[in-house]
Amino acid sequence: MNEPAADRSIVVFIDADACPVKDETYRVAGRYGLHVYVVANSFITLPREPWIERVVVSDGFDAADDWIAERARPGSVVVTSDVPLASRCVKAGAEVLAPNGKPFSESGIGLALATRNLMQDLREAGTVTGGPRPFSARDRSAYLGALDRTVMRLKRGGFG
Repeated sequence: MNEPAADRSIVVFIDADACPVKDETYRVAGRYGLHVYVVANSFITLPREPWIERVVVSDGFDAADDWIAERARPGSVVVTSDVPLASRCVKAGAEVLAPNGKPFSESGIGLALATRNLMQDLREAGTVTGGPRPFSARDRSAYLGALDRTVMRLKRGGFG
């Protein structure tokens, strides 16, 4: 397994367990010639492309998150809906996108963490029993646009 380059290249890390936008990520990464690391706790079938790399980590608690967070850096794009992982990656200087296209930022990550913790407490107390709304075609489209804009912004910033 190759390690992400420590240079100015743009790399994409997908927190792949339950990620609904893997195919969209491959499409955008292929257009820009980006290396993609698909990180999961179990085997995931991938397209046979030299620039898409499967990383299977142990099934230990947060093993995939730890692998990604240890490698996140300026010039990398992390795709996750995991707010604590997003926080770690934002602090490392990475661009972080949720599968619905929502970017996680330094200014908004505190509120996202607080909201996540509140909802977790409410679920544990039985007050909230539903989960997030179903993933939609609009979410998929928003993600594609956000990923494209993020890569273009990184390229303008000297990455690529």
